[in-house]
Amino acid sequence: MMMKNRITLVTGASRGIGAATAGLLAAHGAIVAVNYFNSEPAALKVVDEIVSAGGKAAAFQADVRDKAQVEQMVAEIGSLFGPIDTLISNAAISFPIKPFVEFQWPEFEAKLTGELKATFFCCQAVIPEMMKRRYGCIIAVSSGLSRNPAAGFCAHSTAKSGLDALMKSLAGELGIYGIRVNVVAPGLTNTDATAFLPMAHKEAMAGITPLRRNGEPIDVAGAILMIASDHSRFITGNYLPVSGGLVML
Repeated sequence: MMMKNRITLVTGASRGIGAATAGLLAAHGAIVAVNYFNSEPAALKVVDEIVSAGGKAAAFQADVRDKAQVEQMVAEIGSLFGPIDTLISNAAISFPIKPFVEFQWPEFEAKLTGELKATFFCCQAVIPEMMKRRYGCIIAVSSGLSRNPAAGFCAHSTAKSGLDALMKSLAGELGIYGIRVNVVAPGLTNTDATAFLPMAHKEAMAGITPLRRNGEPIDVAGAILMIASDHSRFITGNYLPVSGGLVML
């Protein structure tokens, strides 16, 4: 029970990495707020699975790019469960995949600002209570592409690089309050978000990965659990690749 009674908000938790993380943290005793944007049935399914397994969870709708919606969601979670002590900022912000020269600024800007808003607003909503209690954990889900960009992913790489820098800044500012801030950076992971990739591409990536496979959502969830637990209480400002060895620091 590595997360016993930890009140945890997982954004973008209706599917993929977010759903796996919500389920794993709940299995280790966390009380989980399952955030979703549009996928209510999927979010309710995640909650049902947690509750059926003996855990505690509830679903909360909010566009985490919207400050007012985030503040309302955090207030509702607080009323139901109590102050949030663990934030997993995972919500995916869609983006076009194409060469830089074909980008229009508005679509590039939407990814860049959307990515940072999603974490910025959630952090600002939960940090004050963490500061009061002098305890907290924030983990942002980044991407291996923030350190090793690939053709067509310039908007994603730029946005995730900004996210990495924001988390490093918060780690430096908030450590004095006992708040840890870290980044988990998945490599290619088999989720709905990567379903469009050709199988040949996935096989090629697996072939150059030391562990000779692509990631699964539960692989990333396991890394998040490790960093979130108090066993990692002296780890902050960390960038943890979860890529089967494809990225080595």
